[in-house]
Amino acid sequence: MATDRTAQVETAALAAEVDELLQPAEPDGAYRDTRECGGGLLLAGLLLISPPAPRPKADPR
Repeated sequence: MATDRTAQVETAALAAEVDELLQPAEPDGAYRDTRECGGGLLLAGLLLISPPAPRPKADPR
């Protein structure tokens, strides 16, 4: 009976590749601060939900 002895090596390589895809390294050593990103999103959200500037009233003629 023939057995496949490369299955463990392929499984280990596949596991390493999947791990890299799930946890990619940050490019150029630039790390994102979660609080900084959250603050930016909060500011953008507040700007989007703020009321518009009042418009001048039209003259009823």
